[in-house]
Amino acid sequence: MTARTDNAGRAPCPDVDALRRAFPALASGVVFLENAGGSQVPACVADAMHRYLRETYVQLGAGHPLSRRCTATVDAAHAFARTFVHARRGHAILGSSTTVLLNMLASCYAQVLKPGQEIVLAETGHEANLGPWKRLERIGVKVRWWRVDPATFTCPLDGLRELLNEKTALVALPHVSNLLGGIVDLPAIVALAHAAGARVVADGVAFAPHRAIDVEAWDVDWYVYSTYKVFGPHMAVLYGREDALAELPGPNHDFIPRNDLPYQFEPGGANHEGCAGLLALGDYLKLLAGAGPDAAVDRPLVETAFAHATALEQPLTARLLDYLGSKPGVRVIGSPVADDQRVGTVSFTHERLSSREIVAAVDRTEIAIRNGHMYAYRLCGELGIPVEDGVVRASFVHTNTMREIERLLEVLDGIL
Repeated sequence: MTARTDNAGRAPCPDVDALRRAFPALASGVVFLENAGGSQVPACVADAMHRYLRETYVQLGAGHPLSRRCTATVDAAHAFARTFVHARRGHAILGSSTTVLLNMLASCYAQVLKPGQEIVLAETGHEANLGPWKRLERIGVKVRWWRVDPATFTCPLDGLRELLNEKTALVALPHVSNLLGGIVDLPAIVALAHAAGARVVADGVAFAPHRAIDVEAWDVDWYVYSTYKVFGPHMAVLYGREDALAELPGPNHDFIPRNDLPYQFEPGGANHEGCAGLLALGDYLKLLAGAGPDAAVDRPLVETAFAHATALEQPLTARLLDYLGSKPGVRVIGSPVADDQRVGTVSFTHERLSSREIVAAVDRTEIAIRNGHMYAYRLCGELGIPVEDGVVRASFVHTNTMREIERLLEVLDGIL
């Protein structure tokens, strides 16, 4: 694939084969189409973590030069995360996973919510952003479900309007379902929730590998994503807007000042070598953006990088969806259209073959996909999909190629 310029007149989109050379694991010959479960990492990320562990493995906050270097790395990783999500009015909290961060956030809200207050949960959600809030029913908080429309695979805005009232404290939803792949209208949802006096907790895990996160433009209160699904270390980032953070007691030690942010919400501190890897991701974003090695990792670079990612992914999504739409007995779970409101996470079922059978046959060809409920357990039930079998899911990112998609389709042809 040759370089091309995107519609906004940005730097030319890099050649996908050049991008793939930055990822050592992609040289193995395996077709990796399970990126929604966790992406591969470029060499610059792995090397930075390796260097940190070999050369600077000491504790933060001491006065000696080595500790100062480590402290600077962790501080710079937080700054990178703020740039990555466009956090102009808040902080980037680092943790070990999205599930851990959302459980932490829910435990903080458990200290301030009152019996009778309500939380609205989207049925399209991943259990990481459902379970922690459902457990608050133990303290008298009422959970109200924002129902999915099985015909459109969306939670309609009118359904949310009917649920919001003066008791609503929070609305929790996925920006993109990791099973459906469709991008919701987050700014519209935030506006409705804020008009009712509620906060919004958005799960961006399935959005973040494909588009630039912009918490400032969306005005969202809380936004979380997994860095290990965006070409980085096994960590996660939780953005909290300043006014939302101010309402909560943090879980760190009592003697730590409440305004010591984000540390107040990072008990035990962030993973140091992970911070080194997260910071090094900036070097790969330069390559993806078509910038030189000395370019600043600023907001325009992040936006250009993900504009290029979108341009590379969309033809792959269109090809797979077109193919599945032509096959009798196949049901695409999610939008069948590869437009700007869809990412490269494609799920389907078959009227005759189980999802497990299909994936087992694909597995034998060195193509990595998967089946299951994808932790969207409630969603599968609402859509009539057996949770023990779930869907077949193929998920790709900008480093996948049309050659790989065609290889998958050739294998599927022999199965379907």
